[in-house]
Amino acid sequence: MVVDDNSYSLRLTTQTLLGFGMQSRRLCSSADQARAFLAANVVDLLIVDCDMPEEDGYDLVRWLRHSGMDPNAFAPVLMISGHIRRSMVDKARDCGANFIVTRPLTPSVLLERILWLARDPRPFIQAGDYLGPDRRFNEPTLPPGQIERRSDRLRAMSAEAEAAARNAAEQGG
Repeated sequence: MVVDDNSYSLRLTTQTLLGFGMQSRRLCSSADQARAFLAANVVDLLIVDCDMPEEDGYDLVRWLRHSGMDPNAFAPVLMISGHIRRSMVDKARDCGANFIVTRPLTPSVLLERILWLARDPRPFIQAGDYLGPDRRFNEPTLPPGQIERRSDRLRAMSAEAEAAARNAAEQGG
């Protein structure tokens, strides 16, 4: 199921999924349409736009996770957005989404995330008002072809810069 208020993005995502061989699909242009469909049908995967008018994708995912609709409440959710800030990643995680991906959405990235979701063994947990996949990774794994996470690279660069500054201060003083 793909939920996106932008008709171009909706068609593009759908065509990409068809290219992967996914046969049945449901397209919704609003959270209200998605709710109605989810109440009457079972889905295996949701791809949800973060930024939609009236009700955004975060609220839709939060509603789904707390809906009690078995098995839909436990379906994997991949959120997409044109631009992603750290606060959006946190918001997607906290609403119960499995992943958030930035547009433009390349077919290879979309397929990698779908395959990762299919192999994701994390159980669902409820902690306070959070209900969704366990946010902890026991053995951190990266998507295929990715050597490190950006945050790891930034931490390493910061540590190198600090070491260089210490060395310069020691040699100069």
